[in-house]
Amino acid sequence: MTRPAVLHRNNLRREIAALAARMIAEDGISDYGFAKRKAARQLGALNADELPNNAEIEAEVRTHLALFQDEEHLERQHAMRLAAIEVMRELQDFRPYLTGAVLEGTAGRYSEVELDLFPESAKEVEIFFLNHGVAYEHREPRRNQPDAPEAILAFDWDDIPVRLRIYPPDVERLNRRGGHGARPVERARLAVVETLVGAGPAAAPRP
Repeated sequence: MTRPAVLHRNNLRREIAALAARMIAEDGISDYGFAKRKAARQLGALNADELPNNAEIEAEVRTHLALFQDEEHLERQHAMRLAAIEVMRELQDFRPYLTGAVLEGTAGRYSEVELDLFPESAKEVEIFFLNHGVAYEHREPRRNQPDAPEAILAFDWDDIPVRLRIYPPDVERLNRRGGHGARPVERARLAVVETLVGAGPAAAPRP
């Protein structure tokens, strides 16, 4: 491959990553794979090797938030982590883990608090909500994914959207690979989230 072709491919990867990051930060798209495919179509990319990886997109998301939503982003991230702590305390019997943008520090205007739960039965969570008067809605899991949850429940916690993915207890020890690509999804127990909040709104989980 000639050097100009290599430079063109690298530039196109960066353009796709930047456009995908804007979609994630501004348009509420949470699936990195979907965002980069949509960005690639808009920019006319045809080859798979022109697509950025998810680490490149995440770096662009952080850059976009720092440039365009800096103070708002930090305030919202802090508020969402506080909400996550409150919800995790309420649901501690179901072994909650925080995942997604709120944990990673890339939560934008349309992000949700994402929690993975590992109860003995998904019905236990629904019964808990019914007993405590919590209004929630069901969302259909993507059954074509090998690590799809048994159920997804969504609700608002003081105007902050929360999404629960409910898994059987025997998969708790497994590394889930989700919409952000091939790498294992980061997740954190309550004590880790409390430490992040104590460290300030800019804190990120340790790799």
